[in-house]
Amino acid sequence: MTTKSLNGKTDLNLQNAHCDSHSDTCYGKRELNLLLEISNALFEKIIDLQMVMSLLGEHLGAERILLATLNRSNSLIYFEATYGIDLDEIKSITYKLGEGIIGKVVKTREALVIPKISESYGMLNKTNAPLKIDKEDMSFICVPIRYKYEVLGTLSLHKVYRTNSNFENDERLLYIVGSMIGRAVRRIQENMEEIASLKEENSALKANLKERIVPANIKGNSGKMQEVFSLIESVSPTDATVLIRGESGVGKELVAEAIHFNSLRKSKPFIKVNCAALPESLIESELFGHEKGAFTGAAAQRIGRFEAANGGTIFLDEVGDIPAPVQVKLLRVLQQREIERLGSSAPVKVDVRIICATNRNLEELIKTEVFREDLYYRINVFPVYVPALRERINDIPALADYFIEKYNEKHGKNIKRISASAIDMLMVYHWPGNIRELENCIERACILSQDGVIRSHNLPPTLQNAVSSKSSTTGTLETIIGKLEKQIIQDALISTKGNIAKAAEKMGITERMMGIRLKKYDIDARRFKAQKSTKDEE
Repeated sequence: MTTKSLNGKTDLNLQNAHCDSHSDTCYGKRELNLLLEISNALFEKIIDLQMVMSLLGEHLGAERILLATLNRSNSLIYFEATYGIDLDEIKSITYKLGEGIIGKVVKTREALVIPKISESYGMLNKTNAPLKIDKEDMSFICVPIRYKYEVLGTLSLHKVYRTNSNFENDERLLYIVGSMIGRAVRRIQENMEEIASLKEENSALKANLKERIVPANIKGNSGKMQEVFSLIESVSPTDATVLIRGESGVGKELVAEAIHFNSLRKSKPFIKVNCAALPESLIESELFGHEKGAFTGAAAQRIGRFEAANGGTIFLDEVGDIPAPVQVKLLRVLQQREIERLGSSAPVKVDVRIICATNRNLEELIKTEVFREDLYYRINVFPVYVPALRERINDIPALADYFIEKYNEKHGKNIKRISASAIDMLMVYHWPGNIRELENCIERACILSQDGVIRSHNLPPTLQNAVSSKSSTTGTLETIIGKLEKQIIQDALISTKGNIAKAAEKMGITERMMGIRLKKYDIDARRFKAQKSTKDEE
């Protein structure tokens, strides 16, 4: 008796021709029982393909059964269910279309039978399947899984080779089971693609979130600034009290703004209070408000900054300068979220997030009893340290470009670039005034420049001396030539936007020679990538 298999091949059904259909050893009866079990499993609410693989593997006497699915989004093939090997062991393994036997079957839509794996050169064997077991060869059969004329993946088996192995029967059964599980595999395929799409969308949203968290006026790619951005991203969605620390002029207020405008309170008020700028006699009234007649000149009731910030955020800059009596009331706000206006004993509930900032050493102030220790622990819930400019020196080129654009627009200038020697002077200066001082320097230079280029002589006198600019022409001939060579290298890097290979070619030297000189003169080519300049001539 002969039949046609699903792949069009003739199958000599020898087992059925000679077995007793009423016997449990009948191949056809056992196969029907298997298909019935698989069919029942596919009608369950939750389809267990692992169980289907186990049923199939035990029936065929296989060492391994592998179910792989194609992700149409990235054209990669993943393993989804197994028998004979833990799925977790091969979960990370993927195949490209046309890669290995599995990739080839998906691409060509045709089954492949390898009687002896050890004699095949097309097997990549990414799953590390044994080529022999007890010195006996292994066979491999792989068939495509189809659903509505579309190939979804593959179903394959590893089995000990026998001289009388009936590969056509095994291939036919794999085709039948593949057709039966086609709908379930399609669901897996769609879920897999949806998850991949969601992950991609999530990554894009996270990238956009980072862009939103870093306002246009916070510039910096250094490692220390990336840490600051990461802290901002973590704390912004919460209501935690934040203490921003750092020297004067580092941009603590910008960090506070970033936290507020990326929080759930971003549509609510953001009230700034410079505690150091308020007279001691008025700071309590400014923060908490007062009733009519509370003191001389209080002609009407007035709400304070805390009430004005209700539902939003209040930013207390220079919190270390708050007088001791006001610190007690501020502690009550932090503990109970309520205030009392001057001249009133009635508490007023406020829903305010508090962000504090200081450039003072609060720990030293606690020792001298100038600052309350209990208040310190209340405001120091989530500390953020903003590094000084001298600690993030590689951010100077980007900051300089930003300020040039800002003052081009403000003063109607057309500054196109900054010279190498000017950048060098900016990079070696110690910046006691931090970013605020750098901004003032760039504004002055923009005003003084007459040819669209900021040069070293446009910078303030504090940066002009030979110690900071390293431009003195005194010294030995070797020293002077070295300084000149360094300047030429910097000019070449500016003109090529930090491309070492192009700079070396422009100077007529090899990349290796260029690398030696960069190391000799301690030049970081990466800092020139932020420059927009082309050719610089001092």
